[in-house]
Amino acid sequence: MASAQSPTVRRRRLALELRRLREAAKLTCEEVAEQLECSASKVSRVETGRVSVSPRDVRDMLAIYQVPEDQREGLVQLARESRQKGWWHAFGDTVHPHFATYLGLESAASQIRLYKATRLPNLLQTEDYARAINAAGQVGGQFATDDRQFALQLERRRLGRANPARVWVVIDESALRRQVGGPEVMRQQLEYLCEVSSSPNVFLQVIPFTRGAYIAMDLPFVILGFPDPGDPDVVCMGYATGCLWIEDMAEVDRYNLFFHHLQATALSFDDSVALITSALKEL
Repeated sequence: MASAQSPTVRRRRLALELRRLREAAKLTCEEVAEQLECSASKVSRVETGRVSVSPRDVRDMLAIYQVPEDQREGLVQLARESRQKGWWHAFGDTVHPHFATYLGLESAASQIRLYKATRLPNLLQTEDYARAINAAGQVGGQFATDDRQFALQLERRRLGRANPARVWVVIDESALRRQVGGPEVMRQQLEYLCEVSSSPNVFLQVIPFTRGAYIAMDLPFVILGFPDPGDPDVVCMGYATGCLWIEDMAEVDRYNLFFHHLQATALSFDDSVALITSALKEL
């Protein structure tokens, strides 16, 4: 899904650079906020890339940090580009803010490494499987299934085919055995897994029940890697109402280590497909 045009990645790159420049100037967020006449929390949010920042604010920050004039325009232009709308904006309020951030990073990633335990990851779901997951998540059935969500999923998959990232997926066998949507839905889903596993950019492995306990077995996560060295890896862990983002390099390295252990614990690619086929025959 790699795309150099993601405004989310540009905003993140700008945020990292603004934080680096503030720290080099030996200023606190509070001191910068006082000069900008804004809240310290705004400066902090800008530096984490969770909110966009205007070119005017960037110019003011760079002046405070005493950045030479000839080095300012590139960052100001980055601020302009970071405020552009991503493809997901066409889906309106279907996309929650935390998911919009994820989509922006995912669309620019050149490598996606993810681990799931009890269900299959969104990128590998069929539409019927996704609908069944969505329906099960509605409390008391009070919300209608929104077809825009599935249109979003199809667009996400289309972009993935046009700009394929290398996708490394490790799943637990329980995700194959749980009959989401019933036998027919699972049959189609497992057939799709067999099909997509032959894609040159998809690497799918399964950890069988026979492996017993293993590292991070109850900790699903995604690691997004980017083609530009200026954009370090980021870890995303979802929960019911949002996402936890991990960007500290030492912590990200630890999750990369977790993922290497998961790969070593899982079956080979061929044996993983054989297990999926076995589960398919048992439906």
